[in-house]
Amino acid sequence: MIITIIGLSSLAVGVLIGISGIAGFLLPITFGGFLGLPLADSLALAFLAFLTSGILGAWSYKKEGHLDMQLALPLCAGSVLGALGGVWLNTLIPVDIAKVLLYTVVLASGISILVKKDRQDPGKDRSPLTASKPFLLLMGAVTAAICSLTGAGGPILVVPLLALLGVDLRAAVGISLLDSVAIALPACVGYMGQVQGKNFLLLAAVCVATHAVGVLVGAKVAGKVNLKLLKWMVAALAIGASCYMLLKMVL
Repeated sequence: MIITIIGLSSLAVGVLIGISGIAGFLLPITFGGFLGLPLADSLALAFLAFLTSGILGAWSYKKEGHLDMQLALPLCAGSVLGALGGVWLNTLIPVDIAKVLLYTVVLASGISILVKKDRQDPGKDRSPLTASKPFLLLMGAVTAAICSLTGAGGPILVVPLLALLGVDLRAAVGISLLDSVAIALPACVGYMGQVQGKNFLLLAAVCVATHAVGVLVGAKVAGKVNLKLLKWMVAALAIGASCYMLLKMVL
């Protein structure tokens, strides 16, 4: 039963990521919250999926000419360091507090998507900060630390920030997908060293395989889907799931 749910949820979230670049944050809340897997196992599985979708997605955006490497590289460099810091912080924080942080970040992410769902492309006028390597390194480190600590995924934080800085939305998604690889790689190494489940390798294989299929399918049908409706549905699901899990912990 657990294998089936992991396969279906990884497939569904992969499709959503392939279409819009968002929704990765739904995986750890499904694995840890609804299936009750140990937190380290949940985060290791989620970051394996993020690594998969990041590689496939970034390659696709690079082929289409929507990946600004000059902006992405310093952001990714900062993210590697930030991800390592987030994994280290997770070992110091009690499990219940880490779960509350995860659910809170997912709730905030869902609200952010809902608020921004009808906004238009911010335009081509970029902030001078996008040319500042120290700023991009700091931005990468901070966002990666939050992502690797909570399992929220990279694009959900990086895309809105890049959009606020005037980066084209398609370019922002492409950059965030490459950045998610920089976050996921060290996070995977860190959390896989803490895995407790005996069947983790089987669960990981199912998660990665189904997620990859989902991402490829999502990328193929992206042009046929109403993104506004999709983002509203993802936001509603994130808000509902996080509120349910927070309420369950309180009760």
